[in-house]
Amino acid sequence: MIHTIVIPNKQTISFDIPKDYVGKQIEVIAFAKDEGIVNEKQAKKKVTFSALSIDTRGYKFNRDEANER
Repeated sequence: MIHTIVIPNKQTISFDIPKDYVGKQIEVIAFAKDEGIVNEKQAKKKVTFSALSIDTRGYKFNRDEANER
């Protein structure tokens, strides 16, 4: 994998690729560093599992019943 940051001085850019990439399908992505970046503080959300809460008050685990066939 190749990862590099370039500041172009014209609209056309060319670059060499490793010999083992020749004949293979490769993907080239170009975007401005400040394009589409969401503030990381907004992107990170607190993970909660409140939808999976179960009331276990009064529950007693019976190992013998669990292992019955």
